[in-house]
Amino acid sequence: MSPQNATEPRPDRSGSDKGRPIVLAITGASGAIYGVRLLQLLARDGHEVHVTISPSGAAVIQQELDHRLDLRSVDLAPLLTLSPAWSTASVDTPDAATLARLHYHRHDDYFTPIASGSFKTQAMVVCPCSGSTLSGIARAAGSNLIQRAAEVHLKEHRKLVLVPRETPLSVLQLENMHRVAAAGAVMLPAMPGWYHGVESLDSLVDFVVSRIMDQIGVDNSLIQRWGES
Repeated sequence: MSPQNATEPRPDRSGSDKGRPIVLAITGASGAIYGVRLLQLLARDGHEVHVTISPSGAAVIQQELDHRLDLRSVDLAPLLTLSPAWSTASVDTPDAATLARLHYHRHDDYFTPIASGSFKTQAMVVCPCSGSTLSGIARAAGSNLIQRAAEVHLKEHRKLVLVPRETPLSVLQLENMHRVAAAGAVMLPAMPGWYHGVESLDSLVDFVVSRIMDQIGVDNSLIQRWGES
């Protein structure tokens, strides 16, 4: 049965793997700050994070955040204190214990734990998620580690959150989103709300990051939630 016509209930991805490592992939869509901010907060809160970055993702980080990465061996420490000129968000200098919980994997290296379903994880987030990455995941192409790890999360019935940031959307992109959503992924476009007392661009970034963290079962108080005083 094709995903478009699937009528079976979705598998439960409600958090039975809570506390296990989280996979974060950063790809070549605009909005690199969302992925970097998510990494900073997960690291601050003591989570083990496995990070992989596509070449286009690195290019966007350089263009939007003025930080150059060597994808052969990325030092994640500078990303934990990276803050754009317009931001006033607090960033913590990581200690050795924090850095020990972070792991970088090259996007073309399939001999890593996150390429295997036997490696237990809590969730995977692709943030931001480019249209080409979305297409590769929708087709189960597995043409790089990011697509392979996403396929692992789908086949193992674990939480997969994709964060596209593009507008307008073509019919083909919408069909790809429908396909991966039918397969069990969460489509979480980077669409910040405006009801939570917006005071800065940081507020809009944190709105999206907060919603991502909600989806992967990570408690946070980044925003004032609807109905809260």
